Amino acid sequence: MDIKLINIGFGNIVSGNRVISIVSPESAPIKRIISEARDRAQLIDATYGRRTRAVIVTDSGHVVLSAIQPETVAHRFMSNKDTKDSDK
Repeated sequence: MDIKLINIGFGNIVSGNRVISIVSPESAPIKRIISEARDRAQLIDATYGRRTRAVIVTDSGHVVLSAIQPETVAHRFMSNKDTKDSDK
């Protein structure tokens, strides 16, 4: 199993193997997930003070906030996956 690293902006990297979902932070349920993760001390804020545009949920229950669009993160995730597949 190869480790897939995804750049989520500002030099921050997340393990692509652990990502469950990449979502927008606008809806109430996602805001609740962020709040609950903050209460559990499982929130990672990688926005560097900028507006949160993507919320990344991992299989360990951690929630990562990113300042780049969810589509951009997903594109990086998919392009990284395609690169790994073509290497085989």
